[in-house]
Amino acid sequence: MSLKIALLLLASLAVGAFISVHAQRKTPPDTSQTFTQEGVSVDFSVENVAGRGKKGELLSGTDATLRFKIVDANSGRALTSLRPTAWIDRREAGQIGDARQCREKIQSFLQPGFNRRPEIDLNSYFILALNKEANISVIDPVSGFGGSKLYTLLPLLDSGEDWVLSSDQKLLYVSLPQVNKVAVIDTAGWKVVSNIDAGVKPTRLALQNDNRYLWVSNESTENSGVTVIDTSSAKVAAIIKTGTGPHEITFTHDDSAAFVTNKADGTVSVIAVRKLAVVKSIPVGALPTSIAFSALSRTLYVANEGDGTIVAIDGLRFEITARIRAEPGLRSVRIEPDNRFGFAVNSTKNAVYIFDIASNRLRHVVPVGPAPDQINFTSQFAYVRAAGSEFVDMIKLADLAKEVAVTHFPAGEKAPKGSTARSSANAIVPAPEEGAVLVANPADKMIYYYTEGMAAPMGSFQNYGRDPKALLVLDNSLVETDRGVYSSVVKLPLAGDYDVAFLLEAPRVVNCFNMKVVEDPNQPAQTQLTLKIEPLWKAAPVRAGNSFNLRFRATVLGQAHANEKLEDLGVLIFLAPGIWQHRGVAKPLGGGVYEINFVPPQPGIYYVYFQSASLDLRFNQTPPLTIEAVKNSTAANN
Repeated sequence: MSLKIALLLLASLAVGAFISVHAQRKTPPDTSQTFTQEGVSVDFSVENVAGRGKKGELLSGTDATLRFKIVDANSGRALTSLRPTAWIDRREAGQIGDARQCREKIQSFLQPGFNRRPEIDLNSYFILALNKEANISVIDPVSGFGGSKLYTLLPLLDSGEDWVLSSDQKLLYVSLPQVNKVAVIDTAGWKVVSNIDAGVKPTRLALQNDNRYLWVSNESTENSGVTVIDTSSAKVAAIIKTGTGPHEITFTHDDSAAFVTNKADGTVSVIAVRKLAVVKSIPVGALPTSIAFSALSRTLYVANEGDGTIVAIDGLRFEITARIRAEPGLRSVRIEPDNRFGFAVNSTKNAVYIFDIASNRLRHVVPVGPAPDQINFTSQFAYVRAAGSEFVDMIKLADLAKEVAVTHFPAGEKAPKGSTARSSANAIVPAPEEGAVLVANPADKMIYYYTEGMAAPMGSFQNYGRDPKALLVLDNSLVETDRGVYSSVVKLPLAGDYDVAFLLEAPRVVNCFNMKVVEDPNQPAQTQLTLKIEPLWKAAPVRAGNSFNLRFRATVLGQAHANEKLEDLGVLIFLAPGIWQHRGVAKPLGGGVYEINFVPPQPGIYYVYFQSASLDLRFNQTPPLTIEAVKNSTAANN
């Protein structure tokens, strides 16, 4: 189990047993607060990123930076390399929190389930799986390791092909080639906020280093090239014809130029980003299929599938400087993190070619599993995915100047090619913990967690009947931005009073800081109300085949009469991945409590969505509840 997950689970066992009698708390009139306990002083502050509003005023809907400065209370020495955890949760009107309520709130957040969710979680990370089906799985590994439950499921207009996260992780872009769109997803609320027209058959995506433009490859025969989308306006900035694709896209380190491969034409188009126009077309060889840029050497590398050469192009003069001879069948070229070596995967020769970037010479040819098609890196290893094998090959990076050390581990029971799911996006990605990776195996319909040094994965995450063809990691945890300062940037929620619950496991510190958010007077008043759903059923297991009374509290946020009775609260319950569903209207019981009865037909994960015509609220506008139905042991014994 990963260290981060282990710490959270250990904390759940200990959080109820401590609040020091020496704890001291002071709340200055601004947004800075200090709490001291067991010799540790935590200074909490929060401020709007844009500096809008009055001093100390936090405006709803704006970005804010949260900081926890942790020091030794006696010496003032910064405490570094800690793993603090924090949550932001709305406080009920008129409620005054105390130490006991704070402990109970944190305890509920640490439980491996969904009965209590904070407004914003500042700790764990999410695993995103781009599925063969028209959706994206969002998995919270802290909520259930080894039998993970989905946090939410994002429906798309059609199956996604490629995706990319913005550098601040707030927006996720997904190409939808069958409907000629790029979906834009807000990761704070896990909602598709727009579907942008992106030319004919948009496939590969590339986001500039400065995030200004999103580049989309178009695989149309007549209009083959790229569509450039301005991310600030979510509108098309340019449509550029290059050559006949398929296309791969990359950029110079300073985003001054974009490079686009034209596989059928055997060329690379050089596009001036400032002009958004082609300035040069470079013949590179037969079937250029992959491209990578080394920021250290300022050199572009192009792998040619047809003639088996790796072409080096000067990133300033746009001229070929070297041709590295390999063999036909090259599939992917990548540069390792230190920019010392390049790697090219050959899917027909079952080999990886490693070349020296300083000399542009081939150094090693490494045999790997059958039909290798992807490669990705941690700081210590290169990971090679072979479509024809369940094993993942690992190449140690430290010894490449002399020799090659190769090991492998099983990432499932079946070879990935056992599924028809295909994507050029990464199926192997580094986990937030150092020396760990996540591996998608679409044939197994599973995601595996592997830690370096182990003979096999430490655990796995279910994808509940879906074929995961690519993975991304969205890390929400606090980051040490300065010595002893742990920070995160969040979008502030609706106006109201909030607890910022803080937990430090070692040394142990627990506290709930105060945060008040006010409406932004410069923004139009919100016309869409928000429905907060709190499950009220008991912790007893839900059994397939038995009647289940789903009871919950619904609170309308954003109106004066928050608990006014809703007569049209519709409920949609479906069994993942959508093979059974039940619709009905919840019965109001008074006091904002509602219920609906249904019978889960079989074991599995059920999603519960809500809608209300009177609130102009649709099913996809609120995060779903999740219910796990287990096998009916009584029926099995009869």
